[in-house]
Order: sequence, then C-alpha cells, then structure tokens
Amino acid sequence: MAEIETDVLIVGTGPAGGAAAALLSSYGIENVAINRYRWLANTPRAHITNQRTMEVLRDLGPEVEAEAYMHATEGDLIGNNVFCESLAGEELGRMLSWGNNPESRAEHLRSSPCQMNDLPQTYMEPLLFKTACSRGTQARMQTEYLGHVEDETGVTTTCRDRLTGREFEVRSKYLVGADGGNSAVAETCGLPFEGQMGVGGSMNILFRADLTRFVAHRPSVLYWVMQPGANVGGIGMGLVRMVRPWNEWLIVWGYDINEPAPEVTPELATEVARQLVGDPELEIELLSANTWTVNNMYATHMQTDRVFIMGDAAHRHPPSNGLGSNTSIQDAYNLAWKLAHVLKGAAGPGLLNSYSAERAPVAKQIVTRANQSIGEFGPIFEALGLTDSTDPEVMQENMEKRGEDGPAAEAQRAALRKAIAFKKYEFDCHGVEMNQRYDSEALVRDGQPDPGFERDAELHYQPTTWPGARLPHCWLFAADGTRVSTLDLAGKGRWSIFTGIGGEAWAEAAKAVARDMGIAIDTHMIGPRRAIEDHLGDWARLRETTDTGAVMTRPDQHVCFRAPEMADNPEGELRRALSAILQPAEAETSHAAAD
Repeated sequence: MAEIETDVLIVGTGPAGGAAAALLSSYGIENVAINRYRWLANTPRAHITNQRTMEVLRDLGPEVEAEAYMHATEGDLIGNNVFCESLAGEELGRMLSWGNNPESRAEHLRSSPCQMNDLPQTYMEPLLFKTACSRGTQARMQTEYLGHVEDETGVTTTCRDRLTGREFEVRSKYLVGADGGNSAVAETCGLPFEGQMGVGGSMNILFRADLTRFVAHRPSVLYWVMQPGANVGGIGMGLVRMVRPWNEWLIVWGYDINEPAPEVTPELATEVARQLVGDPELEIELLSANTWTVNNMYATHMQTDRVFIMGDAAHRHPPSNGLGSNTSIQDAYNLAWKLAHVLKGAAGPGLLNSYSAERAPVAKQIVTRANQSIGEFGPIFEALGLTDSTDPEVMQENMEKRGEDGPAAEAQRAALRKAIAFKKYEFDCHGVEMNQRYDSEALVRDGQPDPGFERDAELHYQPTTWPGARLPHCWLFAADGTRVSTLDLAGKGRWSIFTGIGGEAWAEAAKAVARDMGIAIDTHMIGPRRAIEDHLGDWARLRETTDTGAVMTRPDQHVCFRAPEMADNPEGELRRALSAILQPAEAETSHAAAD
C-alpha cells in the first residue's frame, strides 16, 4: 500500500510545478509537490516576466501580484538593450525593449492590467511555493522521483528520500512532471519529442560588483559585449546581465559543445568580468559558476491518460525572448482548472485531452522562436564586419570603420542600425507572448471565421473574443467608480459570462446550468446603471457582439463560447456548449469533491 495518497502529485517545484501547486490548492485540490533538492532555485536563471504571466499571478490574488512587483525590477529599468565593446567602452547601439519603445508601450498599456518586469527565478519560485504551501500543498524537499506506473484508476510513483535513502510510494489520481529539461517523468512516459538537445554550450558567472557608473544612465537588463578575439564565444560576444540593479550580475558566454566544459576559477571569473566590463581594476564577489547546454527540443504530445508534463520538461530552449518561466507558468494555468473540474466531478476525463492539444503547439512555437532569435544576431555580426575574417585584429578594424567618412562607412552604420532594430523579434515580441489562440474540444466556435492578424502576429498582440483567444483586457468601472479589468471579472477557478442590457436571459440561463452541472458561473451585465459600466466604450469595441450577445470564458480566462446576439434558447445554448467542453458523462469523484 502506498505510504502517501493524494489527488495530484507534482514532480518539481520550479515555475511550472510551483504554479501548478499554487493553482490546484487555490481550487481546493489535494496535492503533493516534491523536489529532489534541499531548496528552490539557487541561481536567477529565468527572469523576464511578461504580462500574461503577471495576469496569472494577479488571478492567484492581489497579494501574490503585489509581492511579485515588490521583488521585481520594474519595466522602466530594463528597457535599454545595449550593444557595446565593453560596459566602459564604446557603445555600438541600443534598442528600446520589453515595451519601452513609445509605440510598444502604448500597446502594452492597452493589452493588460499588468506590467512587464524582471523577476529572477530566485524570487519567483519562493513566491509560488509559499502561495502553494500556505493554501494546502504538502511539500517534500530532498525527495527524488524514481519512476511511476499508471493504471486505470491512478498512478503509483516510487520516490526516494535523499536524506535517508529510503524508498516509498505515492498513490495519486494524476501525476504532473515539472522536472526540467532532463525530465525523468517524460522519459518514463515515452512521450514524443522533436528537435535536438545540446546544440550549444554556455557558462554563467554570477557575481556582485557595483557597476552603477557604467549603466545607471542607460538602465537595462541586457548588455551585449562585442570583443573580437576574446574568450567569450566564437565571434567574440558575451552578455552581461543585470540581476539586481546595479550590484548583482550574470555573465554568459559560449563554449565549444564538442570540447569539455571549461572550469571557472575565481581568478578566471574575475578576468572575464574585468574584460567584459572594461575595468582592469574591477574586484568581484563570485557567487557561483555553472555550465549549461543550449537545447532545441519540444514535446509534440504532453500527456498520457493520467500523466502530464509541463515547463522545461516539455519545451527545452535557450533563454532568448525570455519565454521559459512564462510559458511554464501558463502551462500550469491551462491544466490546473481542468484537473480541478475532473477531480470535483464537474467534468469527465475527456476534458484533460485538451491540455496537450492546446499547449503542445505553444511549446513548438516558443522553442522555434527562441532558437531563431539566436540566429538573428547574424546581421549584427555581418554589419560590424565580424564574419569577414577570423583574425581578431582584422575584425576589430572592420568594427572601427563604422566611424569613418564615406559611402561604405555610411552603409555600414545603416546596416548596423537595421540589424539592431530587427532584434525586436527577440526583445519586444509582444505577439508571441500574448497571441495564443487555442484550438481544442475545450471550446465551442460560433461559426465565425478565424479573424487572423492584421499586423505581424509575433510582434503585435491582436485582441479578439473569437473562441480560443484570451479574453481581451479593457478597463471597466464599478458602481463606486473603482476601475476593474475585464480579466478581474474572469478566472479564479470560475466561468464567466459577459453580456449587456437586454442580456438578462443569459444570467438566468447561467444560474440554471451552473446548478445542474455543478460549476460556478459568474454573469456580468455591462451597461449604464448596471453594476459594471463601460464608460470608455472599450468593451463595446472589443466584445464583437451586440448588447444582447454573450462572451463566456473558462477559468483560465480564455473565451470558450460566444453568441453574437441573444439566442432563441440561451439556456439550451449554454448547456450544449458546456456539455461539449466538460464531457461530464464519465466524471470522477475525489477527496476534494467529498469535502
């Protein structure tokens, strides 16, 4: 007999596992989270936190969102993406990134109630872990996953207590593998992957040093250093990344993946830091050094019947675009409400099939985008003349020609400006972050065609209420004048219907359907002299329905049903849509349902 029984066992407490645990506990689902280490992240690996991820934290509660902002470096301090010969040396150019370009900032402000920021993983993980444990998650550190066996009624997982060496079993109804890029859960399941691991090698040096005098006038999170001949990658490029302004830093450079990983001594770390910063007298406090591999692999299917993978276990890619922890947390947001509904008896297990259908395409998209972004440094190297020779002296001479007079130098300067501006596909890729439109059985289309994208779908977010898309954000107003986002009226484990004056029948229908199907549906009637008003007219512009129509969202704030106008039988329409989504015929009973 298993030593521990629970509804959901989560392997891993990184951004994906921590978010899954926090969400499941918020929804009242018993879960156990295990971590093979003694504590959480010990290096600030992931850090860029986009608007959609902040919306998930906001949905977990205002205190969670507020603590994230408290620890984060705000958007205004991370937006100058600098290219230079060293931090103390000549600047080659820069671009405004992460929503700091004025046009991009306007798009970001219109798109979400939340702001982009820089929240290192060493702060994100404890926030999610604390939220999970304070709401009911049972956590065990120094506990290693060894394997699992899945059967018709659940999963038996074998674990090892790394302090005592003792093995024990956990019996759960579902298992979530959030155990990183070398996922043992994914391997045990034999899930299919495409791509390649270990396509490149990189090393991190984490250190403390006050670099205020080099960066405070051009605040950024990323400083790209071009030094031909330097031991910072084949073309002479290294990265100095701000961890905490302006005294904690991470240096990243590449090494030949076909050679042994370099050993970084304190002396070497100091030498590299001095070289990239451009200060031969710089003294650093070395915190850590480690090597890692650049991967280009994603799962084409992310689940079996009762086992699911998420986060780096499913999408393995370089940190380009800052998509890693964001996509991981959003994986959890997609799956957690579905598990909760099945375990509470409000949905059949067929609902869970939509997890892979919806998130596997996202895994492919972001792995492809992140690896493509690495290749998009090429035009910068070419513009600087770094690809014309392997001789460091010639490469340096080619770089310096950009300051000369004449047509050739003018063309070089133009090419460099164009190449740097093109990096917006990595550093200001708002559409990749916000444009996910799901296609699965967990939504019901209304017969309207896919609206497509009027602008570049990678660069620009395009709001729509077409089923499958995230509910568009706009500011509405409560009766007391308080400003409230449409997203604040959705989520929190509940279904939401948005309608207007004349849509009263949707509210009555929702009450009847919610009662019969055992789910929570909130109805918001938006209009003059109603509880919520659209003073700015933005909802009327975004909703793509008449006043009497309806837009319904799932607990993850994605639109799942839309009626352009009042239906002849609104209760029948809602019942039909929710029955198709929830597939309730084979619903299970759980500990949570019995409470």
